[in-house]
Amino acid sequence: MTYFAGEALVRREECNNGSWHEGETSRLKLNIETGLAGLRTNIMVVLYGKLSFRFIDMFMFSLCYHSLPKDASKFEMQVDEDEIYWRHRKEDEELEWTPNSTHLISQLTQCFTNAMVGSRSWIGGLFHRTSTKRNNEKFVDYPLSPIEEERLQRLQERVQVAYDETRPEHQEALRALWVCSFPNVSLEGLISDQWKDMGWQGPNPSTDFRGCGFISLENLLFFARKYPASFHRLLLKKEGIRATWEYPFAVAGINISYMLIQMLDLYSEKPRCLPGANFLKLLGENEEAFDILYCIAFEMMDAQWLAMHASYMDFNDVLNATRIQLERELSLEDINRIQDLPAYNLL
Repeated sequence: MTYFAGEALVRREECNNGSWHEGETSRLKLNIETGLAGLRTNIMVVLYGKLSFRFIDMFMFSLCYHSLPKDASKFEMQVDEDEIYWRHRKEDEELEWTPNSTHLISQLTQCFTNAMVGSRSWIGGLFHRTSTKRNNEKFVDYPLSPIEEERLQRLQERVQVAYDETRPEHQEALRALWVCSFPNVSLEGLISDQWKDMGWQGPNPSTDFRGCGFISLENLLFFARKYPASFHRLLLKKEGIRATWEYPFAVAGINISYMLIQMLDLYSEKPRCLPGANFLKLLGENEEAFDILYCIAFEMMDAQWLAMHASYMDFNDVLNATRIQLERELSLEDINRIQDLPAYNLL
């Protein structure tokens, strides 16, 4: 079976007697922060709604960034060679995890899983809790060609544009997204319960854009126009065994935009990470590289979702796994065009 644990793809192999495989194994340092963050809402159900989220966050934070005990043979896992590099980058910030903590997490996880009830209204706020900062990354210095510098500046200007529901061009873009999504259904208005069918949290999509701005709407509209078959397949969840509680399409799209902006370090004057530096080469070759990368990321996220048999509480784990895979592909030496990314074939 295949699992995502923190930031690693792990294969768990068991012997016939139920013990863990004792062959070529390597201990995996587990980062449980995102998993706990994904469960925080349901603690309120378990504890009758009497504890504050702040107390819950403090409790979960105290259980994060731990590693397995040296004698925990039951937790030995076989790790892909590709994971070794990424795992080493986390070693300086990990603490010791006691066996009692392991037992406690197991009990809490089961308890929270049994309590997964309620609406999806919390999802938008939760998605933005994905922690995407890499503390140990080495800064990369490199020259920019004039075309790369020009296109980076234009992209950064797009990132800074907030969604304004009073601007006619923003209203028209939102209407265009509806037409692309449901061409045979008339839209009642820019504020309507119909928007929930696309995966917005409420009847007014403008409230969801506050976390990422107008570029997230541009990304969705680009996806719908450039790759309509892929767009509708994901929007309508046409493939795979889907969960009872699926991720909301539109809100997931906003969070993918936000994840890419952070991953590529677009808030900095110039990206200082290797994936961001390599991305600028793709941007110099194709000005639509960011929008195409968004479409690739959406496809990758949905593929991860299906592979992990995920439900709505697992979205952070899925998004983090998607980011890790994108970072790897953008770090390959032979990537000179956006079409060279292995995941481009998903489109």
